[in-house]
Amino acid sequence: MRLQHHPEIRAAHPGLAVGTLRATGVTPELPVDVEKFLARATRRLADGPESEFPEIQAWRRAFAKMGLKPTQYRCASESLLRRLRKEGTLPRIHPVIDLCNAVSVAYAIPVAVLDVAKISGSLEVRHARGDEKYVTFAGTVEQPNPGEVIFADEDGQAHARRWTNRQSGHSAVSATTSEVVIVSEGLHGTAAEDVRLLIEAIASELATAGVVTRP
Repeated sequence: MRLQHHPEIRAAHPGLAVGTLRATGVTPELPVDVEKFLARATRRLADGPESEFPEIQAWRRAFAKMGLKPTQYRCASESLLRRLRKEGTLPRIHPVIDLCNAVSVAYAIPVAVLDVAKISGSLEVRHARGDEKYVTFAGTVEQPNPGEVIFADEDGQAHARRWTNRQSGHSAVSATTSEVVIVSEGLHGTAAEDVRLLIEAIASELATAGVVTRP
């Protein structure tokens, strides 16, 4: 399985930086340390709200460019930072999800985690045709709007809507997940370096937990 961005996406967002990681041997019992990443994010939030972070501002500009209201549709990292600021912590869901969420807020960059077994063929970040299928976490089925940026597989399954705003329940990590693909995307000025460091941080923590990772 590979992930690519359609040339139209690359052309519209020339500063886009992407990092991917495959992880095998995932279980619900992995020992991961999320607190140090949450602490890093909390320290940064003490200096100002997430809306002022350059990483978040870059995604807000991208969402506005796509015709979305930035305060109505937030990228995943902004939503997590907003929750961390209000509640002081993040919910525990699954060790890999918990780790990726914590690293996401530490770097203020969106991170998606998808169950490889639920993806048909390759993934492409592209504009929706409007005939794709998107399954919510509640199990209902939606169709992305034509032109909306989605993560689409070869069977037309949309694994994310509105780019980094909303992942699908279809490929969400569960107790039976054994292999995942982790995707991080940044648009701010230092995104290339920051995304690289983010992926390295996740890979290091997973390796410590005994998970095999590869780009």
